[in-house]
Amino acid sequence: MESRRLIAVVRKQELPFLKSICAREDVFCVDLDDPFGNIGCIIMASGLGKRFGGNKLMADFCGEPMIMRAVRATEGLFARRVVVTRHEDVAQVCREAGVEVILHDKPHRSDTVRIGIEALEGVERCLFCPGDQPLLKKETVASMALSANGNENILRASHGDAPGMPAVFPEWTFDELRTLPEGKGGGYVIARHPRNVRMFAVSDPMELADADDRQAFERLLEAART
Repeated sequence: MESRRLIAVVRKQELPFLKSICAREDVFCVDLDDPFGNIGCIIMASGLGKRFGGNKLMADFCGEPMIMRAVRATEGLFARRVVVTRHEDVAQVCREAGVEVILHDKPHRSDTVRIGIEALEGVERCLFCPGDQPLLKKETVASMALSANGNENILRASHGDAPGMPAVFPEWTFDELRTLPEGKGGGYVIARHPRNVRMFAVSDPMELADADDRQAFERLLEAART
């Protein structure tokens, strides 16, 4: 929210003075009846785990499959939420948790993005959540969704000068996300629109760290236990 002031609106009302206040660039408005708006969430769970040496999303992380950390971090915040995965075992545990799942056999990251966007037709913005950032907090996801409500910029999590994930994409980016070059992801769209990207500061870099390989996984597991 940068240096904006905050005004909380209990219920939407067609009052001229409220409209004029909320139209100001230095004011951030929150509708307490619908704080997150019509936002969807795609949990990206299609990685093959080559550097990890197997399906890392099912690796035991503090007593549960790692993918469940992403499920819990995104619980109850979104108008629609879907897990997109190539893995039957990931699909099973997510369905058991009550999450919509799309199981596919497409080879590229661009396929995963397209499948997710097509599944969430009708939402006004979409948060992409990696399935392999087990220390990502629900409070961070909620704050990003709140900040993105009514915002036409791309919102990307970052720590210091280091950008990361999750990221929220507004509806005007969806056509580009559906038609990404083979193998590309949301970063391709971000690079095409640098003036429309805003960073969302995250204080703990471990929230944005992914379990790319066994060593990274063990570091994250140790951090979770301390």
